[in-house]
Amino acid sequence: MLEIARAFRDKRFPRTIRFIAFSNEEVPFYKRAEMGSMVSAKRSYRRSEFIVGMFSLEMIGFFSDEPGSQRYPKLIQQFYPDKGNFIAFVSNIASRDFMLQSISYFRGQSILPSEGLVAPQWIVRDIRRSDHASYWYYDFPAVLVTDTARYRNYNYHHSGDMVDSLDYTSMARVVRGLTDMLENLAQE
Repeated sequence: MLEIARAFRDKRFPRTIRFIAFSNEEVPFYKRAEMGSMVSAKRSYRRSEFIVGMFSLEMIGFFSDEPGSQRYPKLIQQFYPDKGNFIAFVSNIASRDFMLQSISYFRGQSILPSEGLVAPQWIVRDIRRSDHASYWYYDFPAVLVTDTARYRNYNYHHSGDMVDSLDYTSMARVVRGLTDMLENLAQE
C-alpha cells in the first residue's frame, strides 16, 4: 500500500484515492464495532460519502508454480487452478461490476496471472475474512486482493510465516499492476 501511495504522491485525478491502514483487524476486534475498517466504513456511511470502491490488500506475497500449491474452500475448488502463481480478486455479488472492471484493468497490464471470484458471502464464508467485509456491511463496493493466504501459505498466521518465504518479484508485479489499475479507475 505504501509503495502504491508513493507512486501517486504528485498525481491528481478526477476521483479521490484514499490510502488507509486499518488497526484492530485481528482478534479480539475482528468482526466487532472497534475493528478499524468497521469504524472507517461506518464513518463514510454516516457522512453519505460516495465511495466507488474499496480494495483490501490482504497477503499479496506468497506464490508457487508447484502443482497442488493452491487450495480452496470445497465449494469452489474445481473451478480454479491448483498452482498458487496468481493474485486473486474476490467480491460479493453486490461488488461484482466493480471487481470485474478492476480485474480487467489489472489483466490489461499482462504482468501476473489473476483469478476473479464473485460469490455470495453466505455460501463461501471465507471471502469475508478481511477489512473489505466492513465496507460490504455498509453496502459499499469492495474487493479483496489476495494471494489467498491460508489456502496457499501453510505457515499463514504461524511462527513459520517468515519474510524469506515471500516472492518479492511477484509481489512487485502485483503492486505495479494495482498501481496501473488504480490510475485507470481514478481517471474515470
